[in-house]
Amino acid sequence: MGKIRRGNYVFVTWKGDHSPWHVHVYQDGRLVVKWDLDNHLPMKGRASRQILRLIAQLIEERVLLKF
Repeated sequence: MGKIRRGNYVFVTWKGDHSPWHVHVYQDGRLVVKWDLDNHLPMKGRASRQILRLIAQLIEERVLLKF
């Protein structure tokens, strides 16, 4: 499991989780969005521009990696 805190959000991935590759984004303990990283689409919830920017930064920094 990977857990990364950025801003007011917590980004969580699980090793061996189901396809497609995705990240769960929480704020104040509540799921904001489950984001499909392969297809760049929400699986559940909605992603703000700030969340999308943070996801892009985490990928660029190689913090969010496919297991």
